[in-house]
Amino acid sequence: MILAGDIGGTKTHLVLFRASGPSNPVKEKKYHSRDYGSILEILHDFLKDQSAEVERICLGIAGPIQNGRCHATNLPWVIDSLEISKELSIPHVWLINDLEANAYGLKCLSKKEFYVLNEGIEAHGNAALISAGTGLGEAGLYWDGTMHRPFACEGGHCGFAPNNELEVELLAYLRDKYGHVSYERILSGMGVVNIYRFFVDTGKEKPSDEVEKASEADKAKVITEMGIKKHHPACQKTLEVFVSNYGSEAGNLALKMLALGGVYIGGGIAPKILDVLKGERFFKAFIEKGRFADLLKSVPVKVVLNEDTALLGAARYAQEKG
Repeated sequence: MILAGDIGGTKTHLVLFRASGPSNPVKEKKYHSRDYGSILEILHDFLKDQSAEVERICLGIAGPIQNGRCHATNLPWVIDSLEISKELSIPHVWLINDLEANAYGLKCLSKKEFYVLNEGIEAHGNAALISAGTGLGEAGLYWDGTMHRPFACEGGHCGFAPNNELEVELLAYLRDKYGHVSYERILSGMGVVNIYRFFVDTGKEKPSDEVEKASEADKAKVITEMGIKKHHPACQKTLEVFVSNYGSEAGNLALKMLALGGVYIGGGIAPKILDVLKGERFFKAFIEKGRFADLLKSVPVKVVLNEDTALLGAARYAQEKG
């Protein structure tokens, strides 16, 4: 049996698969990550009634993996593959970055599980994945001449680059708050709230009663929903800035990876704002790279619609390693 996991700052999603591969799950459960002190607590709970032998575990984690250990980026956890293996008496345990897991999972999806934002020109070459959710993840898929080979990166924590005077002001606002301003401070759930607060705190827009009444955990959702429906100027402008920068950073990633094989937009936010991503704002920002605009017009851009892509990828990784 293979135990695959997708571990994020908000939820931990575990699935037990047969060793034949990521289909027909035997058991599945979701946990609120912050309700637990460690991943081992969750794994013990998940496996407590399990009779079949688990031989392999692969966990996709939001954070950098170094020598089989990870300090989770948005959780107060240190996750160690050797500790898990010893504690649970499971011989093979792998930790991979959550975006690397997502990249492995792309191959498990059907055509209908993508929405095409730009057809581009189908070509053999590197590909890239960018995913905004609780945080901002990025990964590359190196084309070796025969197949794509995923690899992790932490590009979401690179410095934010403004594209206009409004965004220069946004950068200054966030710099006062955080010091270093990464793209994750804008392209994430907390990023949505940061942009909204910028408009309100600087007096550019009045606050929304609905947003102010919402709990901290729900603010990003409320802002996004009201922005989509154009129910409040601050929320609408927040979503416009978010989408524009999502497109811009996706274009940055495409150039860094020379992703002529395609750019994939993953994460939990993209499917929820798909109608907005279909508009001209995202793709206009994607291709606005001066002399490389024509090159970027040729890059296929697709939104990943399956929220379980990282789980499928973790299972695929364990299957291939086994």
